[in-house]
Amino acid sequence: MKVGLYFGSFNPIHVGHLIIANHFQQFTDLDQVWFVVSPQNPLKKKSSLANEYDRLEMVELAIKDYPNLRASNIEFTLPKPSYTIDTLIHLKEKFPEHEFALIMGSDNLDGISKWKNAEILMRDYQFYVYPRPGYSQEENFDNVEMVEAPLMEISSTFIRNAIKDEKNIKPMLPNKVWEYLDGSNLYG
Repeated sequence: MKVGLYFGSFNPIHVGHLIIANHFQQFTDLDQVWFVVSPQNPLKKKSSLANEYDRLEMVELAIKDYPNLRASNIEFTLPKPSYTIDTLIHLKEKFPEHEFALIMGSDNLDGISKWKNAEILMRDYQFYVYPRPGYSQEENFDNVEMVEAPLMEISSTFIRNAIKDEKNIKPMLPNKVWEYLDGSNLYG
């Protein structure tokens, strides 16, 4: 089975994440897409992150009606911060029957040279890249497939800030995630 790995903080997961994941599963050769919830991205501040178990729960709630989308807590037991190459090595050991590819926005591909073992990632793994506003991919890589996917300008940062400002962002969240957050103080 070919699995697309969609790494992220998902702090919180929003409809943009779901649209992208579903699009890649439906319109590429990926059999499944796994949301890999990162406890701590080495390039982001930990202080702004909700607890990883809350974020995992929100992902599980969001994908409940999508049979080819999965939530993964694989990085919860790995050393922190999480490095993609280490997670991929662990996944290949745990699921040798699967072929893994990475899903990312063009903004992340622009910064891939900063990633741990970037040259190994670019050599050994296929990348599925979706457009992000303000980023264009100038370089051509043999194992990078640019996918025409819906442009999403929704961000988790915007959602967290809107929640703090007591704005109604319900349309930007899957219903079950909205219910999880409504009345909680997770981002308040």
